[in-house]
Amino acid sequence: MTGISLEDPVLVQLGPIPIKGSLATSVGITVVLSAASWFATRRLRLVPGKWQTLLELFVTTLDDQIRQITAQESSRFVPLLGTLFLFIATANLSLLVPGVHPPTEHLETPLALALLVFFSVHVLGVQARGLGGYLRHYLSPNPILAPLHAISEVTRTFSLTVRLFGNMMSHGLVLAVVAMLAGLFAPIPIIALGLLVGLIQAYIFTILATTYVAAAITAHDNDRKGAA
Repeated sequence: MTGISLEDPVLVQLGPIPIKGSLATSVGITVVLSAASWFATRRLRLVPGKWQTLLELFVTTLDDQIRQITAQESSRFVPLLGTLFLFIATANLSLLVPGVHPPTEHLETPLALALLVFFSVHVLGVQARGLGGYLRHYLSPNPILAPLHAISEVTRTFSLTVRLFGNMMSHGLVLAVVAMLAGLFAPIPIIALGLLVGLIQAYIFTILATTYVAAAITAHDNDRKGAA
């Protein structure tokens, strides 16, 4: 909770594979979220208690957001996008744990999340439109634009990575500098602001991912309307 270390320390060396701090934290967050999900859903009731009510409120809100953006049945997208939000939010808030640096402060984690979105968008697009139909949209409205479509796929992945990494790294850096100059208690307002920034960044990342998914699965409908 003292700020950011620009170097991601190697905790364990498994042969040629270094296990760095951000990877260990990411695995820990995954385990915690998996266990929490299991405990939260193993005894669901028709008349929900307070925890089930909070869980249902989260799922319903996320479902409504996805439905509004994609204009389609959202149940098949909620697991992916909901997991993304929960992981990023938990990772960003992990700065509250003493000695833990959010893995999103290191480039590898935002890049891995952005690549997950990149591949998921293509898989969902192919599922919705078929391989031929999905590849055909790169040639629309003119085949000469195909390289620009391909470049846009790369640039938006880069944008997702840099947006999350830059915001989390800059907050950690500011927190470290303020703690060094002003002492232990001065960074408390900055930590509070950082928690808000972390939640906002998780929300923005998820909404952008939803937008990319929506574009991949709905363009075919637009193409068919245009052809008609």
